[in-house]
Amino acid sequence: MLRPWLRQCPRATRSLACPQCHLPRPQTARRALRPLPALSLSHPIRYLQTATTDSPDRIPLRKQLKQDAKAVKARKRQTRENEEASRQKWELTVGIEIHAQLNTESKLFSRASTSSTDLPNSNVALFDLAFPGSQPEFQIATLLPALRAALALNCEIQPVSKFDRKHYFYQDQPAGYQITQYYEPFAKNGYVDLFRHDGIAPEDGDTVRIGIKQVQMEQDTAKSQEYPPSTQLLDFNRVSHPLVEIITMPQIHTPATAAACVRKIQSILQSCNAVTTGMELGGLRADVNVSIRQRGDTAGTHQYGGIGGLGQRTEIKNLSSFKAVEDAIIAEKNRQIAVLESGGVVEGETRGWTIGSTETRKLRGKEGEVDYRYMPDPDLPPLYIGADLVAALQTNLPTSSDALIELLAGPEYGLPIEDAKPLVELEDGARLEYYQEVVDLLRALQSDQDPKAQKGLARVAGNWVLHELGGLWAKAEEAWDAARVPAPSLAALIDQLQRKHITGPTAKQVLAMVFAGDERPIPQLLEEENLLLRPLSREEYVALAEAAINLNPAMVEQIRQKNQLGKLGWFVGQMMRMGEKGRVEAPRADAILRELILDQR
Repeated sequence: MLRPWLRQCPRATRSLACPQCHLPRPQTARRALRPLPALSLSHPIRYLQTATTDSPDRIPLRKQLKQDAKAVKARKRQTRENEEASRQKWELTVGIEIHAQLNTESKLFSRASTSSTDLPNSNVALFDLAFPGSQPEFQIATLLPALRAALALNCEIQPVSKFDRKHYFYQDQPAGYQITQYYEPFAKNGYVDLFRHDGIAPEDGDTVRIGIKQVQMEQDTAKSQEYPPSTQLLDFNRVSHPLVEIITMPQIHTPATAAACVRKIQSILQSCNAVTTGMELGGLRADVNVSIRQRGDTAGTHQYGGIGGLGQRTEIKNLSSFKAVEDAIIAEKNRQIAVLESGGVVEGETRGWTIGSTETRKLRGKEGEVDYRYMPDPDLPPLYIGADLVAALQTNLPTSSDALIELLAGPEYGLPIEDAKPLVELEDGARLEYYQEVVDLLRALQSDQDPKAQKGLARVAGNWVLHELGGLWAKAEEAWDAARVPAPSLAALIDQLQRKHITGPTAKQVLAMVFAGDERPIPQLLEEENLLLRPLSREEYVALAEAAINLNPAMVEQIRQKNQLGKLGWFVGQMMRMGEKGRVEAPRADAILRELILDQR
């Protein structure tokens, strides 16, 4: 066997090794044995230049870095082109099944507690363990959050629904079957609207409506804890925890929109107080059904959700994050395309996904209705839901997030979508309530001002609530508490700023003082701390500007000759540092600088 430094390949180039065996050219190998120049510690750069330019086969480091960067860009560009070509040829279809734990105190068919923080196997009734002779007893209170969820998803509530048994044998299901609503669920025919700000794919346009086939109640399974190689522990506290299963129509055609759909449904369930937690804490899981067909091919033999002509679908189970939903769909789409393009056939099967992986893995063959041997549960009577109950719950549903975003982005508030969306989502609406209170108080304080100036108050308040105050909360790493900076204090502070009694930096300083616990009224605080603005005269502004200009003549010439107006902001900052704290107003400083630098060219 040849020594490593003697193994060579004539297929290699001067700068790159052989793409097949990764060995260098013969001459490269020989020249690599030449001794390097002596290292001079006092001239490391000279050594680097000697070492990289000594041989014609060597590439300077800077050039190599540029080549590597170009190669990365080329690979990304090729990936995008391949993805676009694939999208043009193949059509992806996705349907989603979402399982969410309902916000209830008792389990679905027993009075045992649903607490998830108690000791393992401490909240278990006889029926939860399938104890012989025990009977299910439907807990009516569990229906209320399920109805709120279905109504928030625009579903039609069925006056009569029934429970079925779904048979399968696994250690986390003690009875050998799961009680669900397969044939006659309590809600059908809903929908969820997705918008661009929800994160849908650009090719899906501005809005997408995804149909909800049905919403059904069912019991959860035990929680499994694996200890390799052969130990598995079971916590039956979770058995019979009430779930809703939300089944969408197969109307999703991009991975990003699928992730946006799961995210939006979770947000809707949380806003109507239907669920306990989201994906981040394991209270919501998603299964995705993925199929591929050539565009224009409507003669397929497979059908899903009442839609025919689709490719054979596979199901990816138990996805626990929005990113996992998107990544798993991309991986499975690419796998199915590779199978079909190589002349193979996609098999119906259940597959798994591991976070950080690039491929899905086969778990088992796909079960169908026959495999589960669905049958009506003989121990549970039909569930009757009165129209009066549905009407009362519908009336008391909170305003939808879409309606709130539309309100905030409308003429009354005029916020950009980028600000409206987080205001609605943060702290389960607490930040929005605080913001609206600040706006109302600020408008009352500014009622004596010009009506034109009042139009932008809501937008100014949004910036302070989200960014300035939000930044302080983020830095403190504490939970939101509206009492920390009372709404009247923030409104009074913004009012002083709008009236030009203080500057922007001073307002931020005062906000930090109030956040740190200063309880003095804003006018009193400004007066006692001597923070009220004492405007500079024009002569004082000119003197500060000329001082800054004289210290930086080279930068002045760059602005004048190359029209680099962005550097004017640097001069404004210099004037604010040179002047008395809190007295230099940025707009006036900018105007004086433009007059002295640009008008005197």
